[in-house]
Amino acid sequence: MYLKVNNKKLYIREMTKFFDRLIGLRFYFRTLDFAMKYPKKKRINTYFFFQKVDVILTDKEENIIRLIESCPTEKKIRKKRKVYNIYFVPLGTVKNLKVGDKLNIVEK
Repeated sequence: MYLKVNNKKLYIREMTKFFDRLIGLRFYFRTLDFAMKYPKKKRINTYFFFQKVDVILTDKEENIIRLIESCPTEKKIRKKRKVYNIYFVPLGTVKNLKVGDKLNIVEK
């Protein structure tokens, strides 16, 4: 699956296994060039992230509920009503997105 934003395709890495969800972007030193999806997740933290990321919180139908631009490290993202998926994307990805928009997720 790919996330299409501004004619750019970002590969979506779905974090479903326990160890993947536990580690995530912690201790990841390279610049992020893909999106990470945490399904069925309502809150998350960015402890031990070594880079800033943009965060997208969506509901079950992939409608955007909240956008966090340039989320710093060591931050807790608190639970909000109706949140179902959380996406970590590279910096600058959420500039042209708005709350209420639907994410454009495509196959290949």
